Amino acid sequence: MKITSVTIRKIEKEDSRMKGIASVLLDDEFAVHDIRIIEGTKGLFIAMPSRKTSTGGYRDICHPISQEVRSMFEKEILDAYENAEDVSNEETTEE
Repeated sequence: MKITSVTIRKIEKEDSRMKGIASVLLDDEFAVHDIRIIEGTKGLFIAMPSRKTSTGGYRDICHPISQEVRSMFEKEILDAYENAEDVSNEETTEE
């Protein structure tokens, strides 16, 4: 399995730990969307897509099984995040 593409959308919200959203393409054939890039106490990390359960917790929808694959995802996504353009500060004005 090879990560063939990573797309990053940076997010800048005041008082938010979430710094971006990633989409990953595997072997040019399978896409995983909504991987969150989070600022933690030890730096950036990724959180796989999840959904809220009936008990109020969260459960990953998809995730790497081995630490080796998780590390590969994290490295590729965080490298792409560091190289992504910053969020543009588009302001709308009412006339």
